[in-house]
Amino acid sequence: MAKRAAKKLRVAFIGAGGIAGTHMRYYNEMDDVEMVAMSDISKPGMARWADQYGIPEAYTDYDKMLKEIKPDAVSVCTPNGLHAPATIAALKAGAHVIVEKPLAMNAKEGQQMLAAAKRYKKKLVIGFQQRYDAKAQFLKNAVDKGQMGNVLFGRVQALRRRGIPNWGVFGRKDLQGGGPIIDIGVHALEVTHYVMGSPKPVAASGNIYTYMGNKPSNVQSQWPGWDHKSYTVEDLAVGQIRFENGATIHIESSFVAHIPKNLMTFQLMGEKGGGTWDPVQLFEDNNGYMVNTEPGWLPKTDIFQAKMRNFVDHTLYNKPTIAPAEHGLMVQKMLDGIYESAEKGKEVRIR
Repeated sequence: MAKRAAKKLRVAFIGAGGIAGTHMRYYNEMDDVEMVAMSDISKPGMARWADQYGIPEAYTDYDKMLKEIKPDAVSVCTPNGLHAPATIAALKAGAHVIVEKPLAMNAKEGQQMLAAAKRYKKKLVIGFQQRYDAKAQFLKNAVDKGQMGNVLFGRVQALRRRGIPNWGVFGRKDLQGGGPIIDIGVHALEVTHYVMGSPKPVAASGNIYTYMGNKPSNVQSQWPGWDHKSYTVEDLAVGQIRFENGATIHIESSFVAHIPKNLMTFQLMGEKGGGTWDPVQLFEDNNGYMVNTEPGWLPKTDIFQAKMRNFVDHTLYNKPTIAPAEHGLMVQKMLDGIYESAEKGKEVRIR
């Protein structure tokens, strides 16, 4: 265990919704973190966290909070449309930042965020928790040790049969940047890309379809009654990413799809072997036979706890992070490429 510093990391929050509450839960368990302030447009939303976690200061203006509180670090937990301005403001104010996924609304904003981190000499981490999962680490070790040889192809699936969120602004392209592929697809895409070794994307092609979310529905589902009138994102997105090393990723992501059940998984195919994430298995040739291997035991990792602990260790003790903002920017470029390709009807270059 890392030696704990005498100084505590003073953390503030921009955005005090549900995801901020998850950050707070784990910070609250750490003896080297002090939660000092939060900012949100909703005063009642902040009041519940003040009561639960004793956070002393609440602001409706995050610029004022940053100026007066001067936190060491900030959790940016806003809708996607505010990721870039909130992150850049926090970095400029002298705070390290962990920003929830996706990095931003688009890669241009993401590049501005990375430039700000470099300019102000602060650390910027992206909230990609799936890579902390024990299944992901099992497959990453197999790839890193050459068990799969060159990984040629990844199939990414983040599919809901009927799972349009009926809260927040997930159906609004102007505030989120997109629909399922930028909301849930990003989780499976980022961990696949990470396990493959984070190759540089060079081209993308994709298609998006909206056929149900913008219409009223009386079908029973887990989250009924979404606002179909303000729904401007896709129901289903499919795409393909080509990488500099010759590898390819195919992705499927949906809020609505006529499939047997929800899926959140990926599969890898390499020259010498392959694997799946859920269920976690390796596929190899051994002693003249095709062999399927699964781990006899994996630790039960609380991936959010691991993500938050890694951010604190990275900022307070200078330990490495496995979720640098640079990875978030590559994933953002992939998402942008799929949307651009769908709009133009042809493959597009990623730069």
